[in-house]
Amino acid sequence: MFTETQRLAGLPPDLVRARQDIVQAIVDQRIDAAAQSVAAALARAPQHPELLRLSALVQMAMRQDEQALASLLTARAAQPDDPLIHDALGTAYEKVHDFSRARAALHRACVLDPGNSGFWFNYANRLFEGGDTAGSLSAAQHALKLAPDNTDARSLLATLAVAAGRHDEARDLFRAIIRDDPAGAGSSWWWYATMKPMPLTAADIDVLQRVANDTTVPGDKRALAGFALAIWLEHQGQVVAAFEQMQAAHALFRVHEGPYEIEPVTRHIDEILQAFEPVPAGAGNAQGKEAIFIVSMPRSGSTLTEQILASHSQVDGGGELPDFLQVILDESDRANESFPAWVPAQTPERWRMLGARYLARTRRFRMRRPRFTDKRLDNWMMIGPILSSLPQARIVVVRRDPLENCLACYRYMVMHSYTHEVSDLVQVWRNFDRAVTRWQQLYPGRVYVQQYEDLVADPENQIRALLEYCDLPFEQACLNFHATERVVATPSATQVREPMRRNTARADKYGALLDPLRKELGLPPWRPEENRGS
Repeated sequence: MFTETQRLAGLPPDLVRARQDIVQAIVDQRIDAAAQSVAAALARAPQHPELLRLSALVQMAMRQDEQALASLLTARAAQPDDPLIHDALGTAYEKVHDFSRARAALHRACVLDPGNSGFWFNYANRLFEGGDTAGSLSAAQHALKLAPDNTDARSLLATLAVAAGRHDEARDLFRAIIRDDPAGAGSSWWWYATMKPMPLTAADIDVLQRVANDTTVPGDKRALAGFALAIWLEHQGQVVAAFEQMQAAHALFRVHEGPYEIEPVTRHIDEILQAFEPVPAGAGNAQGKEAIFIVSMPRSGSTLTEQILASHSQVDGGGELPDFLQVILDESDRANESFPAWVPAQTPERWRMLGARYLARTRRFRMRRPRFTDKRLDNWMMIGPILSSLPQARIVVVRRDPLENCLACYRYMVMHSYTHEVSDLVQVWRNFDRAVTRWQQLYPGRVYVQQYEDLVADPENQIRALLEYCDLPFEQACLNFHATERVVATPSATQVREPMRRNTARADKYGALLDPLRKELGLPPWRPEENRGS
């Protein structure tokens, strides 16, 4: 077992005391103070692994993710047996979207300190985010065995029950968490409030209001409680109060997380689109027909589209897979250049190898059925490399009315930092819109658009057209998608187990409250006389 004495070895007494102050400043979210203190400490001991670890935590809090990763790699080289370094390294790899290395680092932390419930929860959570629900369940159960009061592990187990369609079990688990730790049950409050029928009681609302207004509760947990309260208020028809609660909760998240930096994301998308003009000579063979990629903005009907396809006898639903992005990251390591800088020099044979590597990584989804879906939403940025390496892959872009889509993100995607400011949210939507439009121009006939509103208005004809594009024969089960039993690890898990609903539009209910969002989208302000009755 790695000890605190080993961790602090080589630090003089005054830096040991400074280290404790830095740790407390990080816990208290006093990041500026922590940054100043850790910089001063590193000036005296620039290669000490514990100070480098703390510096990395500060850097991640300041969104300096690449610098944090470099700090942690240096720390790991100096002290390879410290589980805290590996745990932090897992977070850093997640932030740069290197999910395979994140998983490996988090697992290594568990191996080095197998009795640490927090490490097992972090590992379980990464497995869940990566679509490995069976592995996540095992790791979360182990975390709870080590620490029965681990609220995060209990909440993850309840979320896994939602994903598996065990709603009664999930309700009981969430209810127990909320009862035992109402102030610390932020994500449980939120998940519980999204279940149907509305489970929150008047007594719950009293507790929620106290938690949401208690300044001694951490800001992120207060914000999640606030969002749960907003869901209930909207359910009661109190849309003004619901919207005010959403705004307050987003404001708490902004303080907790800091500002979202949209400009680097926009520049990166510009670079990707430019790298594929002209379209490179991709893989010459006809590989990739096994894969159906579903891409979209969140809350636009992508889970519904996947559920329809996964109801087909030839298709397994893969969920949101990290594998294609991991292939791109691995190729960047090989080329010693970041994506998309290496695209112009890529040969057809290299593209073929990338496609083959992706298919090897996803082989598990073809054990039962010959084809599978990959619903990683932000693969809309990767349509060019997908079609270059997997020329026979199908690309399904799910679109939704932009006002409804952005409102749904504002209401539900509470842990996505770009949703906290309307201007950032709209810019993300614009990036999606322009990228998808450009890919359609660059790859005519190879990118299929599924309009959500058309799907819910005319399900049978739309589903037949979708299946035809995917080269799949029509099957009645695709119309009865809600009867398909499978794990759905998204907030839409409840909805896709119900028959299709047509009354999902909500913008009209919020009326002029959404005028700032309408203005950002270039839409006219609300006019009651134009109410569409939705």
